[in-house]
Amino acid sequence: MDLDHHLCYLYTWTAHEEELSLCKLELKVLLGCIPEERIVASERRIDPSRSPFVKHRLDVLLEGEDLPELSRQVAEMELEEGATFKVVFLDSDGSVDYAEARAIERVLGLHIRGKAEMRRPDRLFGVARTHGRWRFGACHGSEAVWLRHQAKPQHYSTALSTRVARAVANIAVPEPAGVRAIDPCCGIGTVLIEALSMGVDIVGYDINPLAVRGARANLAHFGFPDVAAIGDIRQLGGAYDTAILDMPYNLCSKLPPDEQLAMLASARRLASRAVIVTTEDIDAMLQRVGFRITDRCVVRKGAFARHILVCT
Repeated sequence: MDLDHHLCYLYTWTAHEEELSLCKLELKVLLGCIPEERIVASERRIDPSRSPFVKHRLDVLLEGEDLPELSRQVAEMELEEGATFKVVFLDSDGSVDYAEARAIERVLGLHIRGKAEMRRPDRLFGVARTHGRWRFGACHGSEAVWLRHQAKPQHYSTALSTRVARAVANIAVPEPAGVRAIDPCCGIGTVLIEALSMGVDIVGYDINPLAVRGARANLAHFGFPDVAAIGDIRQLGGAYDTAILDMPYNLCSKLPPDEQLAMLASARRLASRAVIVTTEDIDAMLQRVGFRITDRCVVRKGAFARHILVCT
């Protein structure tokens, strides 16, 4: 049996209620479908570490109507000589308790010709029950790369969290190959770090020299190239495939409407597509500068809300 021939891919995910809207938009862009359950099927193959919300990717090799049928198919698999394995159950809706999940794992494990190893197996397999069918295949877990990026030497109290920044970068650039991106108000580089870690070709600018200094320190800390420079979005040149614009805001003062409009017009000039993060209603302004909102979501933290707008 060919262990590299996959029927489809299943992804498990989880998100806090305040970030659920962001999670669904990100997975819609990455996987091409809106997740309605905690396991979503897709024909697209992504690294589970791409998304801050994805926990596992199951590369489906086998499927059956029930567990006995799946077990018979599993028994026909052949692992590499001497290879060890482990089977994990991926719960789609929380309906399977701990004891039942372990029993399912044992049933399938007994049919695999090889040596079970719980800690460091050569092959990790997963099993899931979705839409009335059982599916089995190679299982890959997320390495939660974004968690390591929380340990930045420089911080802003109003900066995006690493989790939100990573999701925004994915929404802006779901397929990095051949895409040039710009973050024209990059602050301390939170979005730059997440984008670079996923292979996105991106540059950042900020009008504040102290912010750029912080961004450079953060980029260097994680071994990324220095892609941050001092620059006013209204004076930047060049053409990019997409822009990621986190609209500046302050807890004590608001950016005047004319300055907001100038920034949005500049983003429109720099890129034909943009993902814009804002704490205010700027729909009318976006329309004025020629942007059309194609998708949106909101991220909340208590009474505070950030709106993420996908514009073309």
